Amino acid sequence: MPARDASNHAGDDPRAEPRRNTATVRTKDVATLIAGALSAIAITTFLYTQSLPLEGVLGFLLIGFAVFVAVYLVMISLTEDGPAIQDRFASIIIHAAAMLLVFALAVVVIFAFIRGTEALPHPNFYLQDMSMAGPLDPLSNGGILHAIVGTLIQIGIALAISIPLGLTCALFLTEIPGPLSRFVRTVVEAMTALPSIVAGLFIYATVVVFLGFDRSGFAASLAITVMMLPIIIRAADVVLRLVPGNLKEASLALGAGQWRTVWGVTLPTARSGLTTAIILGTARGIGETSPVLLTAGFTQFLNLNPFSGPMVSLPLATFNFVKSPEPTMIARGFGTAAVLMVLVLILFAVARVIGGRGPGDLTTAQRRRALARSRREAERYEQRLLAASDTVATTTWSTR
Repeated sequence: MPARDASNHAGDDPRAEPRRNTATVRTKDVATLIAGALSAIAITTFLYTQSLPLEGVLGFLLIGFAVFVAVYLVMISLTEDGPAIQDRFASIIIHAAAMLLVFALAVVVIFAFIRGTEALPHPNFYLQDMSMAGPLDPLSNGGILHAIVGTLIQIGIALAISIPLGLTCALFLTEIPGPLSRFVRTVVEAMTALPSIVAGLFIYATVVVFLGFDRSGFAASLAITVMMLPIIIRAADVVLRLVPGNLKEASLALGAGQWRTVWGVTLPTARSGLTTAIILGTARGIGETSPVLLTAGFTQFLNLNPFSGPMVSLPLATFNFVKSPEPTMIARGFGTAAVLMVLVLILFAVARVIGGRGPGDLTTAQRRRALARSRREAERYEQRLLAASDTVATTTWSTR
C-alpha cells in the first residue's frame, strides 16, 4: 500500500518532469513547424532580393532549409529543453534526407516516362526489334522486343547461377566459422565495390579470349553473375546471422542435425530477408551496361539463343538509343528506360509474393497440406490405440 500511494502521488510532485505522449502530433508542434517554414521563406526571399547577390533555385532551397532549421530550433528552445531540441533536430535532418531521396527517385521516374511518352503508346515498340528500322524511321517502325527478351534471358541465367551459389556461400560463412570463412567474407566485402567494367573484362578475357567462346548472352550472364554474387552473399550473410540462436539450439536439442536445422529452421526464419538479398543483387545486375557490351556485343536483331551470337539488353539498348542525335531514337531510349523500370518493378513484386512471407506464414495450399498431414497422423494414432487396446484385451482373455 505505501508503494502504491507513493506512485499515485508521484504526479503531484512539482519537481517531477511532466509526461509527454510521443505517439501523437500536438497542435503546437504543427503550428511551430508551419511558422518556421513561413519565416524561412520570408527571410530567404529577403536575402535573395535585397541583401545578397544570389540567384538560382538550388541556392534558394539550400539557404531556405538552413534558415528553417535555425528558426525552428529557436522556436522550439522557447518551450522545450535540451534533449527535446536534439530530438527535433535529428528528426528534421532524417525527414529531409528521406524526402530528398523520394524526390530524386520521383524526378528520375517521371522524367523518363515523360520523355518516353512518344514511343510508349506504339504497340510495335514492344512487339518488334530494330532489324527493319533505322535512325530516321518514325516511331511506328521498330521496337525493343530483342532487348526485353535479352534482358529476361540474361538475368534469368544469372539468377539461376547466383542464387544457389550466393545462399550456399552465405550459409558457409554463418554455419562454419573459421579462418577460411573470415577470408571468404573479406573477399566478398571487397568485391561489393568491384567496378562493372572489371567484371566484364574478366569474363571477356577468360570466357571469350582464353576459352574461345563467342560473345553471347551466356557470357553476359556470367559477367552479371560476378556483379550479383557479392551483393547476395553479403546481404544473406547479415540476414542469416540475425536468426535467433535459441531457435537453432531448440532444434539441435530435439535431435535434429546441423543441416536439418538449417533447412527446417534457419532458412524459413530468414526467408523474407533472403528475398531482399536476392532483390538487391538483381537490382545491381539488371541495370549493367558495360559488362553486356563487352561480353555480348550489340545487335538490332532478336536472338533467342544465349549461347550463340550477340544479344542486347535493355540498359545497353537505352545507351545506344540516347547517344543518337535523332529525336526519334532519343524517344526510343527514354521509352526503353521506362520499360526497364516497369520490368524491374514486376520482378520485385513477383519476388516479394514468392518469398516475402514471414516465418510460419503459410499459403493456402501449404495450410491444406499441413491439415491433411495432421489428419493422417491423428488417424494413425487412433489406429495404434485401437490395436493396443485389442492386444491388451486379447492378453487379458488368454490369462483368464
